[in-house]
Amino acid sequence: MSQIDSLFVTRLYRAPLSEHGKPVDPSELEAACLSIAEDDEAGQEWSDQNDFPGYTSYASLTDLPWRFPIFKTVKKALDKHVKAFAKDLAFDLDGRKLKLEDIWINILPEGGIHTAHIHPHSVISGTTYVAMPEGTSALKLEDPRLPMMMAAPGRLKDAPQELRQFVYAKPVVGDVLLWESWLRHEVPMNMSEEDRISVSFNYAWA
Repeated sequence: MSQIDSLFVTRLYRAPLSEHGKPVDPSELEAACLSIAEDDEAGQEWSDQNDFPGYTSYASLTDLPWRFPIFKTVKKALDKHVKAFAKDLAFDLDGRKLKLEDIWINILPEGGIHTAHIHPHSVISGTTYVAMPEGTSALKLEDPRLPMMMAAPGRLKDAPQELRQFVYAKPVVGDVLLWESWLRHEVPMNMSEEDRISVSFNYAWA
């Protein structure tokens, strides 16, 4: 009897931020992100100089949980989500923990994109979604084996999700998505007239 196994699985974690820790009011978090973006001149300048669409605090504010109580609450919840994902991944952490390394705000306006990339030197990366207006972009995830497929044909449009070369994860406000940091991902063009707002982060092995 023939047998087909699925090998080398790529995991994507998805849950409401509120599933762990103290609930965070999405409208309050959105207001905090917009207020920080308005005041963060260094972040605005970095975004302009690096042709980054909209605004990111990635290169300017590295201590959001220390500066703003709402981000401290977000961090506490994320710690628990990442712990649950690490357990699912069967990581042998040798008695150590995965700790928050970076956390930053992204505000993507109409027409903005985040090109495909990975997060080197981290273990788990992810995003929690603050504002996802109708028509805004899903997260596009790429099969990590794609560069090695050489002469392989493409997949059928109705192929099962686990066999597709690209998967589009459409989050809603309040969702947390987590993936291993080597997984290449991107945000296609925001087709909404309103801003797409998210908070991204990296966890490293302490």
